[in-house]
Amino acid sequence: MTQTDPIADLLTRIRNATLVRHRDVSIPLSRMKIEIVKVLKEEGYISNFKVIDDNKQGILKINLKYSNENQSVISGLKRVSKPGCRIYCKKDSVPKVLDGLGILIVSTSSGIATGKKCEDLGIGGEVLCQIW
Repeated sequence: MTQTDPIADLLTRIRNATLVRHRDVSIPLSRMKIEIVKVLKEEGYISNFKVIDDNKQGILKINLKYSNENQSVISGLKRVSKPGCRIYCKKDSVPKVLDGLGILIVSTSSGIATGKKCEDLGIGGEVLCQIW
């Protein structure tokens, strides 16, 4: 099956899994998805992830994180830049997510980074998604 937007598929699968309180979710593998999931793990939105080789494309298995009250750590996800309409930010105009309560994931020339890291490094790029 051909996907036109694999990042939107990743976000939708995570969103659907958190809504029904699944502990983990499996997603078709790609390098971009691995980098996005690494950022989510570093920022504390997921507990862990694992790459599974199935002699085809591969599978990315993500373990979701929940609080003691079985409330998901991820409240919301939003795709910003889409294949039909790319959204970019400059180094001095990186947008904030909920006044700093969420994170912005940006694709830069030096890899996938958060909005805060882009400000620190003084680089801009394509705004992929917002997570809060």
